[in-house]
Amino acid sequence: MNITASTVSLTVDDVAASSDFFTTHFGYKQVMAADGFASLAREDAAVDLVLLQRGIEVLPPEQRDQRASGLIVAFTVIGIAEHEERLRQAGAPITMPLREEPWGERLFQVTDPNGVVVQLVEWTAPVGD
Repeated sequence: MNITASTVSLTVDDVAASSDFFTTHFGYKQVMAADGFASLAREDAAVDLVLLQRGIEVLPPEQRDQRASGLIVAFTVIGIAEHEERLRQAGAPITMPLREEPWGERLFQVTDPNGVVVQLVEWTAPVGD
């Protein structure tokens, strides 16, 4: 098997709001769209995103009424403090401020209009090393 790309599919109530959030704040481009559907991609190593409107028939019947929850879309970046400041200045809701964990992880979180949590991570040397 040769995997040529990776995609995460997120079920949301408002596809346009999530699409706008990811294109505005994270540099995604909308590559396909239809009623209740949007496909987003970047030209780097970021995972592609498919946004599906809750209730759309393409979802398995047992999942049609569910929303994306209990998950975090995480992006590993360099220069995390600058990204937090950029997102703060742009009005993105910072739902977990920048913090540093003793195992060498710096992170913060924002939440899109549909409740999708996006975490930015930068790896550093663990404290004490």
